Amino acid sequence: MFEWFKRLIIAPLPPESALAGASAMDRAGMSAAPQSEAEHAIAQALAGTNTGASPSFAQKEHVDHVWFRWLFDKAEGSTLQMNRAEGVVLDALAAIVNADQSGSDLVRRMPGLIPQVLQSLRCDRFSGTEIARLISGDLVLVAAVVRLANNARQFGAKEIVSVEHAILVIGQEGLRHLITTVAFRPIIDLQSGYYSRRLAPRIWEQAERCAVASRMLAEQSGGTAFDAFLAGLAQHVGLLVALRLMDQASGGPGLGSSMFCARLQQLARQLSCRISREWNFPPAAVLAIAEQETLHRNARPSDMGRLLAQTDYLSKTCILSEQGLLDEADPALFEGLPATALACYNRLHAFDTATTP
Repeated sequence: MFEWFKRLIIAPLPPESALAGASAMDRAGMSAAPQSEAEHAIAQALAGTNTGASPSFAQKEHVDHVWFRWLFDKAEGSTLQMNRAEGVVLDALAAIVNADQSGSDLVRRMPGLIPQVLQSLRCDRFSGTEIARLISGDLVLVAAVVRLANNARQFGAKEIVSVEHAILVIGQEGLRHLITTVAFRPIIDLQSGYYSRRLAPRIWEQAERCAVASRMLAEQSGGTAFDAFLAGLAQHVGLLVALRLMDQASGGPGLGSSMFCARLQQLARQLSCRISREWNFPPAAVLAIAEQETLHRNARPSDMGRLLAQTDYLSKTCILSEQGLLDEADPALFEGLPATALACYNRLHAFDTATTP
């Protein structure tokens, strides 16, 4: 699957002018604008830090704790001990991780239309009419393409309502990126269980932001933008599979203790690595996912492992601050992170999952 994606995916993101400059605020492209309290605190925390640094163990532990509390709608101070249903879920997930059968078989396949569209996009002289015809057969793709095109249109321009017009606005590269992201997006319908309906959209939003952030910052890590983007999208595929087990073991709220979340994250990452290997994803991306459990015990983690730790942290922090669960004016959130993290973090705040691939 990786080789198929590699032939069809967009080229690496060109260097962002916002990431160049002497100071943290210059890198954010905001040096001429007044700083908010949060922006000032972030800039102070990031000033003079190592460009290759990743979040500390304490930083990640704090944000992950708040993240899982939000995912499961748990109040601060909720129970630490696991209940019976949580034990059932973890036992089932461990059995999948250790089984001989393919873990990728548990992931819902991509819609059959998407490979056809991407195949057509391989040609530099692609036919907009033919692409429009193919896309028109999938209402999800139609909606995504039109929304993205309207988001990109110039101020005052007439609203875009046709797929043909949208394709002209987005262009070939934009379509490749959009359709690849749609291919990974989890399928959630009214028949899904409680946890799939509630948690999958939250997990996917974070995965998209993490992938975009990884792509932004890939050049400084020594890896490729494609590998970094793919690692960001794929790192939580095991967690999405686990949601189905959670739906089967529990009919509603009741999961989410601290011990359960810690073990769930560990097993889900192992499953993500296994599925990524079965899909022949690049070794650098698989290693980066695996290293997230051992990053702070490993004296020499890979560059992409550090990058993924940084972008996973930034994307979670961004979403949690938007939910009012973290105060981004707290300098401890960004202490020790590289200066380029500020520009990336600010761009993630502007990221719109409804219109941005």
